[in-house]
Amino acid sequence: MKVREEILSIKPYVPGKPIAEVKRELGLDDVIKLASNENPLGPSPAGVKAACSAAPELNQYPDGACYELKEALSKHLGVASSQLIVGNGSDEVIKLLAEAFLCPGDEVILGRYTFSEYEFATRLMGGKLVVVDPKDWREDLSAMAEAVTERTRLVFVGNPNNPLGTVVAKREVDALLAKLPQDAILVLDEAYYEYVTDPDYPESIDYVKEGKNVIALRTFSKAYGLAGLRVGYGIAKDEIISALNRVREPFNVNLLAQVAAKAALEDQEHIEKSKQINEEGKAYLYAEFERLGLEYIPTEANFIMVKVGRPSREVFSELLRRGVIIRTGDIFGLDDFIRVSIGLPEENRRFISALSEVLA
Repeated sequence: MKVREEILSIKPYVPGKPIAEVKRELGLDDVIKLASNENPLGPSPAGVKAACSAAPELNQYPDGACYELKEALSKHLGVASSQLIVGNGSDEVIKLLAEAFLCPGDEVILGRYTFSEYEFATRLMGGKLVVVDPKDWREDLSAMAEAVTERTRLVFVGNPNNPLGTVVAKREVDALLAKLPQDAILVLDEAYYEYVTDPDYPESIDYVKEGKNVIALRTFSKAYGLAGLRVGYGIAKDEIISALNRVREPFNVNLLAQVAAKAALEDQEHIEKSKQINEEGKAYLYAEFERLGLEYIPTEANFIMVKVGRPSREVFSELLRRGVIIRTGDIFGLDDFIRVSIGLPEENRRFISALSEVLA
């Protein structure tokens, strides 16, 4: 058996521990998960209702073109439906970008501390990683521009960045775009778009309308609370979307996911509640980290990276024994940090209580 050489350097993705597994392993009845940046309020009620109503139709294939969902997104975003692609999570769209635009040896620029799927997709297609260090915990777009060569094909910018939670400003994106070659595409991963409050945050759809080589990635997994159904989408000019559709699997987004996402998109009341509880939780956690004397990275997302001053695996294990699941920083190359999702008020308080015990 011969395995493709390109995949031998790929490390399989390791998801956060599920609650059921922790309960079973540790014999705990009450466990909270603050590891995967999920919406603590749960899914949009409208989305749940729509999915339940569609269940009797599961004998049918889903709409392979996601027509109704794309029409709803088109109206919501103010773009043409031909400028949209829907994926099995935005992860799939990342993979489609690599499949459509990367040849072996092509270069992909990305930050040192960022979402692992960018590296996965690049290695899958035999691309070359060009890694750029952040500046003050923010993606350094000036350094990314300096790293551009004639072989650059994709530039990934998480905005907000996962795991750092920071954003880049419009002026920085404009400067980077001005230096990109004609054959390169800027990928703005906006999975946490709905949570951003920074007034300098760029409106990526404007770049699409201007015909720039930009694709914005968004998802229903975070603020909309539909992580279990896996629905994400990309917004780009027609030429980019057309190329992605050539490598997209047929029926890639299931029937329940499509109808739930369409209903959730219309449930902006749920989004507003989600944003409010996130802001309140953020303020509480900031205050508690300061009380504990812990350095943290101010966030524009629904999670916070906090420096605990000791190996993150040790802190993870001790928190786990107390029924609190967080994400270790070592998987991102930040061994003395942990990443914690912002939860419900009672979950945030429980996390701080457990963390205080561990650090004491």
